This record gives sequence, C-alpha cells and structure tokens, in this order.
Amino acid sequence: MTPQEFFKNDRFATEAGIELIEIRKGYGKARLLVGEQHLNAGNTTQGGAIFTLADLALAAAANSHGTLALSLTSNITFLRGSGPGDTLIAEAKEIYTGRSTGHYQVDVTNQKGALIATFEATVFRKENKLPFELEKDI
Repeated sequence: MTPQEFFKNDRFATEAGIELIEIRKGYGKARLLVGEQHLNAGNTTQGGAIFTLADLALAAAANSHGTLALSLTSNITFLRGSGPGDTLIAEAKEIYTGRSTGHYQVDVTNQKGALIATFEATVFRKENKLPFELEKDI
C-alpha cells in the first residue's frame, strides 16, 4: 500500500476534497481547492476546513516514520481569510522527534504564497506499524 492509498482512508479529509500531494520523512504537504462547500456564513473559508487541511499534512509528516502517530494537542492561528477559487497548501515540518512524541509546525498558504494560518501539534507515537514504508521521496 502506498502512503497516498493509506491516507485516502482518512475519509473526512477525502470527502472534504483534501489531497495529499507529498510525503517524506518528517514532512507532509496537502492541498485544498476552496469551493462553495468550504465556506462559512461570512462567505470565507470555514476554519474547520483549514484545520482539516493542516491536520492531514500533520498526519502525513508524523506517520512518515512507519508507526501510528496520533495528535495529543493541536493549535491553529488564523491570520488571513480565503475564499472560493483559492488553492490552499499545508506544509508540515517536523520540529522535534523523540522516542514516543513528536512536534510539528504546519503553515497554510494560498496560491500566492500568502500565509493563511499557522498550526502547531504534538503527537504520540504508538507501536502499531503502518501498512507502508517510505523508501524515497514521493
């Protein structure tokens, strides 16, 4: 099973239209094309959609080591609005990795490179092996 196949099992992110576009050790990148279904009542991208995008990039980076990693804490700061037609990219980078925990920084930008949100998370690594192994960047 490839990492992309594995992360398509994240049914919530998949149904929201979020696509994993890159994964390597300690790094994940995901994309969302903002449509009408992603908008809040103020006609801007709903915070939960942005959080879910960042969370999938986090999941890719944190699980890239081959064992199941689950979020202990997550914090997002929204800096700028976005709306229909925008393409949002979330890039997760590993800041710290320990024996059973890891800490990640995720930046969400739009198609112009403007920072939309910043997201930090700490994960706990379980002993459960995942059905994929990274041998090279994909």
